[in-house]
Amino acid sequence: MCGIVALYASGPVNQRLYDALLLLQHRGQDAAGICTVENRTFHMHKGMGLVRDVFRTRNMRDLLGNCGIGQVRYPTQGNASSNKESQPFYVNAPYGIVLAHNGNLTNAKELAKELYELDRRHINTTSDSEVLLNVFANELQNTTQGNHLTEDALFGAVASMHKRLKGSYAVVACIAGHGMIAFRDPHGIRPLCIGSNIAEDGTTEYMFASESVVLEGSEFTLLGDVAPGEAVWVDELGKLHKRQCAEKAELNPCIFEYVYLARPDSVLDGIPVYDARLRLGENLGKEIKKQIPLEDIDVVMPIPDSSRPAAAQLAKALGLEYREGFIKNRYVGRTFIMPGQAIRKKSVRQKLNAMKVEFVGKNVLLVDDSIVRGTTITEIVRMARQSGARKVFIASGAPPVRYPNVYGIDMPTSSELIAGDNRPTEEIRMEIGADALVYQTLEGMIDAVGHFNPNIKAFDCSCFDGKYVTGDVTPEYIAELERERLESKQQKKKAESED
Repeated sequence: MCGIVALYASGPVNQRLYDALLLLQHRGQDAAGICTVENRTFHMHKGMGLVRDVFRTRNMRDLLGNCGIGQVRYPTQGNASSNKESQPFYVNAPYGIVLAHNGNLTNAKELAKELYELDRRHINTTSDSEVLLNVFANELQNTTQGNHLTEDALFGAVASMHKRLKGSYAVVACIAGHGMIAFRDPHGIRPLCIGSNIAEDGTTEYMFASESVVLEGSEFTLLGDVAPGEAVWVDELGKLHKRQCAEKAELNPCIFEYVYLARPDSVLDGIPVYDARLRLGENLGKEIKKQIPLEDIDVVMPIPDSSRPAAAQLAKALGLEYREGFIKNRYVGRTFIMPGQAIRKKSVRQKLNAMKVEFVGKNVLLVDDSIVRGTTITEIVRMARQSGARKVFIASGAPPVRYPNVYGIDMPTSSELIAGDNRPTEEIRMEIGADALVYQTLEGMIDAVGHFNPNIKAFDCSCFDGKYVTGDVTPEYIAELERERLESKQQKKKAESED
């Protein structure tokens, strides 16, 4: 769950890319980077931390050119503490390419081995994004064979990539002297939209971004989404070219984007995120009526921010009072995407403060968008009780998260999920300390989100149902992920004890 942006404009793009990354900050707080193109020269700056901390005036002045890409990152593969794995990534041949990637390759290890042994390309980090870049560079080298870059050669390289890559990938890249390209995996798991703007000189500018809110905030007109398997090229003259590059393409977007990840003011693949969350609240209300007597609920409260639409609609549908009981400190990051369980737990109290006047003597229904590890919700239940709540009921806008997500969300092992290994809801309720726990049904979630785009036949719901749309994720693969993560934790713990 990174955020990516690309801009081809009539004038300097440095400030506009910076502003775009601020609009994507919710998608990653680990690192940020921008690379611009001036003629055939790349100018890049990237580093660990928030956008506002990575870039200074002196850095922005060096980012010259009218074309560029940017990324905000949180780690899903690779070393979270290494600045070397911040994006964009660069490779010098063919032509010179910089690339930023949102998603997760499930065959990155096999590809890295192929690149070294067969393609004679060196990978210097553990990032799957560097692997992806080198696969692209290698296929582009093969299709051009030393000739000038043509439309057929470029799209042919993407088509060859689709045959080698597995997993999820939304990608933006700049090719020195040849413009920029954006493409999406054949399932369209991670979002990528496109917009245009007429500049003061009358030329058409193009922007690609992970979410439509970036286009709107940059005063671009949303043209739609890059289709699954499609590649879109803006050449060095600013002309737009499109082609479907996958033999079999079907839109299966990650449903967790609509539940939690995306901003509510975004539209992804034709689905307004805010409207989807309202409908999630309506469907969740139906489950509440089945499991909790409504007369036992005094007030409905959201756990800010992403659960607000669902909580408000739920309260309206059930005829219950809606109140804001938690105040959020907006200068603390999202705990879900912070590296490390200890950091997540510590920051909950810094992030939220309960107003006692809204809790004292009341039976409160707290609505969260989802429950992943359970760390945050356990602390929130405790806060509600300490603030005087008589009873604390919990409702989740999503079904139990029972399976690893291997497509770019940081929940790779079942043992880290509070509902992992098909744990009964009653056991989860007892662990978090709630008086009742109600989950959205899988059918209710799919209905709520899919209602707004009937053309989407299936979503990637893998973290809820264990069905992986790419068809290559085996129990052995999941077991290997869990083993690697456990080893990584043990090594980190050992290193900390030795310091």
